[in-house]
Amino acid sequence: MAKKSAQVVPVRDALRVEPGDFEIARLDPAATPVGPKSKSEAAADLAQVAAELDALQEALYAEGTGGGRRRVLLVLQGMDTSGKGGVIRHVAGLVNPQGLHIASFKKPTRAELRHDFLWRVRRQVPAPGLIGVFDRSHYEDVLVARVDGLVPAAEWRRRYGLIDDFEAELAGSGVTTVKCFLHISPDKQRERLVERLENPAKRWKYNPGDLAARAKFPQYQAAYQDALVKCSTAVAPWYAIPADRKWYRNWAVARVLLEALREVAPVFPEPSYDPVVELARLRDADPLR
Repeated sequence: MAKKSAQVVPVRDALRVEPGDFEIARLDPAATPVGPKSKSEAAADLAQVAAELDALQEALYAEGTGGGRRRVLLVLQGMDTSGKGGVIRHVAGLVNPQGLHIASFKKPTRAELRHDFLWRVRRQVPAPGLIGVFDRSHYEDVLVARVDGLVPAAEWRRRYGLIDDFEAELAGSGVTTVKCFLHISPDKQRERLVERLENPAKRWKYNPGDLAARAKFPQYQAAYQDALVKCSTAVAPWYAIPADRKWYRNWAVARVLLEALREVAPVFPEPSYDPVVELARLRDADPLR
């Protein structure tokens, strides 16, 4: 019997967070709920994904240069070592960097703190024709702000509704938002932190503050539970990506992004000139011939 391809079951359907039936505690970070079951299978399928992603991204970019308003925003959230940087390298790296806009959201600066929490995020929304990638995002303001008590509880609770309104506004302006929660287990996180310390080439990734955040792992899981349930909407759903296996994490995010781009279905703009006339001019009146 022939193997089913990875495309039989839409990956977005399998990984979408359904607010009425979602519990982060039930998610297995090492699972492979849909698609390939081995690293080699994932690599083979990813080669096909790469070709289609590249073609769709080129069409989206061309559409933007022709006056189109549409763009795609990939939001990556997850605990330290969950692989946000790895996804940017192995998934966003599949397309032409000219069509990418990558933004990383770290601790807000003093200037950013003088504005509302969405101010710095609005400034990084991708322009028409681009694929934007957020390494962390506006969700830090209902995750870190909540766990570390940076704002009163009433304030971070109010932000869920503001985030939903913001993402609905983005949808209305032509932005397709693809939100991926990279779900890693405590054991796998510890393994990757040890690797960072033991490997001189990876020590630059380590921050002593990572252990302080790790100590709050249960509190972060509770914060993620609420953020995913309260902010998984029809126009901007969340996708829960098992992240213990790097090869599966990368494959799943690539497939989710591909399905979103297929739905956008960008088209190359019609030229403002007559190609037949211009071809004849080039053949008959080429100034360099």
